[in-house]
Amino acid sequence: PPTLQGIRFHDIFSTFQLKGLPVLTIHNTVNSTLPLILVTAFGYVLATVGMKGAASGLLLPGIALAVVGFLLAFAAEVALMRQTHLSIIYILVLGVETVIVLGFAFGIGEGFTLRQALGAMIVLGGLAIVAV
Repeated sequence: PPTLQGIRFHDIFSTFQLKGLPVLTIHNTVNSTLPLILVTAFGYVLATVGMKGAASGLLLPGIALAVVGFLLAFAAEVALMRQTHLSIIYILVLGVETVIVLGFAFGIGEGFTLRQALGAMIVLGGLAIVAV
């Protein structure tokens, strides 16, 4: 199973210059599946936070954050699709993203009822069963 132990930033990402601008690329390495799943989920979370910001009146910063998040998620997910099956990627990214977004919602005071929390746990439990 993939681990984060011993993986450095430049093992997964590299930068190069394109017409004077730095460009971030993502490498496929044997141990990059887990970090790429985390990067993909984080990108989708950034996009969600950006959409929440745009909906709350911070239109331009929200749009900018959403675009950056979607681009990050896109790049990481493309790299993931080169090394594993879409069904596995989707389940793992969705599970990680869900936990982070629910934590964010709780952190900004948009918690959920006991019924909603139980429903979320059932969904996450189902994802765990399917992923294992």
